Amino acid sequence: MRQKAKVETYDSPAGGWGSLNAVAHILTQEEVAVLGSEILLKQNKPDGFMCVSCSWAKPAKPRPFEFCENGAKATAWEVTNKTVTPDFFAQHTLGELRTWSDHQLEERGRLTTPMRYDSASDKYLPVAWEEAFRDIGAELNRLDPRSVVMYTSGRASLETSYMYQLFGRMYGTNNFPDSSNMCHESTSVALPEVIGVPVGTVLLEDFDVTDCIFFFGHNTTTNAPRMLHPLQEAAQRGVPIVTFNPLRERGLERFVNPQNPVQMIAGGTRISSQYYQVRVGGDAAAITGICKWVIEADDLARDNGTARVVDVAFIQDHTAGFEEFAAFCRVQDWDEIERASGLTRMALREAANTYMGASAVIANYGMGITQHKHGVETAKLIINLLLLRGNIGKPGAGISPIRGHSNVQGQRTVGISEKTKLVPLDKLAELYDFEPPRWDGVSTVDACEGILKGTIRGFVSLGGNFLRAVPERSLMEPAWSGLRLSVQIATKLNRSHLVPGEVTYLLPCLGRIEIDRQESGEQAVSMEDSTASIHGSRGQRKPVAEHLLSEPAIVAALAKATLKPNPKVDWDAWVGDYAKVRDAIERTYPDQFKDFNKRMFEPGGFPRPLAARERKWKTPNGKANFTVPKSAFAPPRESEGVYELMTLRADGQFNTTIYSEDDRFRGITGGRYVVFMNPVDMEDEGLTSGDTVTLVTEAGDGVERSLSELQVVPYGIPRRSIAGYYPECNVLIPLWHYAEGSKVPAAKSIPVRLFKDTIVEVGEASVSAS
Repeated sequence: MRQKAKVETYDSPAGGWGSLNAVAHILTQEEVAVLGSEILLKQNKPDGFMCVSCSWAKPAKPRPFEFCENGAKATAWEVTNKTVTPDFFAQHTLGELRTWSDHQLEERGRLTTPMRYDSASDKYLPVAWEEAFRDIGAELNRLDPRSVVMYTSGRASLETSYMYQLFGRMYGTNNFPDSSNMCHESTSVALPEVIGVPVGTVLLEDFDVTDCIFFFGHNTTTNAPRMLHPLQEAAQRGVPIVTFNPLRERGLERFVNPQNPVQMIAGGTRISSQYYQVRVGGDAAAITGICKWVIEADDLARDNGTARVVDVAFIQDHTAGFEEFAAFCRVQDWDEIERASGLTRMALREAANTYMGASAVIANYGMGITQHKHGVETAKLIINLLLLRGNIGKPGAGISPIRGHSNVQGQRTVGISEKTKLVPLDKLAELYDFEPPRWDGVSTVDACEGILKGTIRGFVSLGGNFLRAVPERSLMEPAWSGLRLSVQIATKLNRSHLVPGEVTYLLPCLGRIEIDRQESGEQAVSMEDSTASIHGSRGQRKPVAEHLLSEPAIVAALAKATLKPNPKVDWDAWVGDYAKVRDAIERTYPDQFKDFNKRMFEPGGFPRPLAARERKWKTPNGKANFTVPKSAFAPPRESEGVYELMTLRADGQFNTTIYSEDDRFRGITGGRYVVFMNPVDMEDEGLTSGDTVTLVTEAGDGVERSLSELQVVPYGIPRRSIAGYYPECNVLIPLWHYAEGSKVPAAKSIPVRLFKDTIVEVGEASVSAS
């Protein structure tokens, strides 16, 4: 049996002493207490390095300590003095390592040496860099490029990403799935159709002048904690902050700035002025209800001859589809809206009144919106809400999708995409004198399907923990061994490295925080934040191991080992001076990266031009488009015994990286196999706190998906909704259970049944059975 987690009530605000203690703990744990403290002073500074964790915006005038608790954890995790050497692999088989937890694997430290899997011993053995590159190139040339996937995690720089996609397309593939496929692809599909850009329109300075902020489906506390600073400043100005989330997250309730001695004593700031615990999957219904109140108020004003509620001039000059959307709202039934959202019409009217009373509104959202079956339609509904009162393209207003990993958005900007319409193939052909493939590649879900079917034969992973992050793990891990080639470029050991293909290489690389010295001297790299602003980043510490290579150097070496020489691409020159890669990016995207090298260290970053910020709509009809949801909003399931499971992150993790087994804000210590449940539902099921249960996916496709020994924790969550941790609960997600139109795994609304485990005594031991 798994060791049970300790559960306690945590009443302290986000930030404050708890955050300071957590930072001190991680620095000590990773044996970098002094070094880490020095490096943290350079984090997110114009002359320093950009955080390797979240992609939230960096201010032009940074605070003395411009990092958050999770950012400090990510930094300590990377600059740790702990190392995983060939001696470690000599002592452990992969079969043994697969019994370790995610935290135990990564906590061992940084990879130092290129390794090749040996099936006879079930161990990784050291290999010379030159031999690894030669063999990988030979393997790639024996494979059909259509059968090779080149995956990218969110951490790789703009320079590396550009080189990687060029290498892949010169090789002959467009299979460039990335971590965006698993989170904000719903945004990338929805926004271009309605406002003509694939990213948010809000800049950091908009938070200084907004007079209302809406939040949908995002836990700022753990996923973008530095965002709490502008939110706190807005709250202190009296700006209403209206939050919709199934769970009450601490950072959206109260925040204490650890850099402010007065707040540390006084107790901080209330963040959300209105907090609505929408049921899992009920956001679309809630947004529809708010829009319905706005339309009804506008209808009444028009009938009475008073000032209109909607922005008539903006709607007439800039939009299409308003009348159709208004008609849709008018006919929606309040009983159905209440049932689907889990909120009363009076609660939604309160939120609507706040919206109607503001002249400049920012709408933020996260994966609580995008990772649903109707994620694309829900993102469009948020745009509808903003368009009603002209809240796009003016100061203090706009749409703000909160992206996850650092530079996950920027990778798309420089060509990491399986969709050829998003890549300037003609320009690449012109610049580099080759014919790129013109077929659309595979997304993350498509890649998984190809691996299961055996049509994907090679997988090159530029960072990430693919097998741990994707759905359908019980099927994916056995299928992975059918790959001919698996190449993993990484800084630390993770579970994806422990499931080998026929030919498997583990290639260790420099981290972003390490000094990258090449022929022309110390190098800098760049990335794009959630507000589409570009930042430079310089490494600060000596590399942890002597023979590590940078990501650009590894990509270039793979390209040289695989491709025929091309006089238009000097891979060695690019590795020798990354400024030449940035020149190449500017030649490929001249409008987006004008004067790239000159501007990359501008304080606050330089924003890419976005037409929607200027109320120019690059849509087929040249308008911002109201849309009517194709399937209205999803009603809750009425099947008795079926719950909607949402996956979530803990305070002690970032994505698949597990810094600790704790979740401070939810009162969990020492365990991640828990399920949060409404106390009334627990009573109905005959459960008490600490009981363990098995979750079984309600799918009806003949595949059994279950997860046992989940400790029940009573929690403030809407009825018939439950929550468990990612990535542990990914095993419950069917591969086909994804957002319509984007194929983002619908990890925030998984239909499951719940069965109480029974304890069977076996001699002196006991085991759990469901």
